[in-house]
Amino acid sequence: MKLKFYAFTLAEGATHVAHWNNSRKIAFTLAEVLITLGIIGVVAALTIPTLMANHRRQVAETRLEKFYTTINQAVKMAEVDYGDMTQWEPYVKQYEKDENGNDDKTKELPNTEYWQKYFLAYMKTLKVEPYGHNSSCLLAYLPDGSVVNFANGSIQFYPSAKDFKFLVDEDTGKIKNNMEYSGVKYFTFLFYPSGTEAGNKYHYKKGVEPYKYGCDGTKEGLLNSNSIGCKKQVSNERAYCTALIQMNGWKIPKDYPLRF
Repeated sequence: MKLKFYAFTLAEGATHVAHWNNSRKIAFTLAEVLITLGIIGVVAALTIPTLMANHRRQVAETRLEKFYTTINQAVKMAEVDYGDMTQWEPYVKQYEKDENGNDDKTKELPNTEYWQKYFLAYMKTLKVEPYGHNSSCLLAYLPDGSVVNFANGSIQFYPSAKDFKFLVDEDTGKIKNNMEYSGVKYFTFLFYPSGTEAGNKYHYKKGVEPYKYGCDGTKEGLLNSNSIGCKKQVSNERAYCTALIQMNGWKIPKDYPLRF
């Protein structure tokens, strides 16, 4: 029995040695390696831009909805302290004074007291700072990496603070090309609960809402405005794009007219 076992072990070992020797002979030529790498490169070139665009869309969707919820929670908390929002002190533009003590309308200042009092005091922020020519706007950096620009009653939301730094001219504080980036890099909201309902029915007695001033509330109305519609060519900015996304449950529609 011992001899048989010993013979079997040698045969088995020989088989493993032969298998190992054969495996040593398997290899790829340089041409095969280069072809494989080329195929991988082509596939990556075709898929990576799409994956990155999808990621940017998902980030925008998530942070837009989160911001909308967060800032309106702030409004409700402020109402507990200051009463109905339609009775709040109105937003008043502030300006630097000239040498005669009069308002210099070319040098607007942010009404920091208004935004701090009714909004930022009830929101978690990483940093708040004025920016722009003569500090004409107020920025609030949020914990999720987004930034909010408060300016003249309208509110611009940037899902990525990095995009804000890229788009804004540090000397003037103005967006370099808002007709190119609105509805993609930043999204417009409006807080206008008082006044009259005429032309303002989507903001009257409401909190911070996607900009719909003057809109008829239809998808066609949001898309077709030549001034602020959500389409490629506009004369001002694509302010209605935010409302178009909200209409789709805070998901960017598959037929969204702009590319991310």
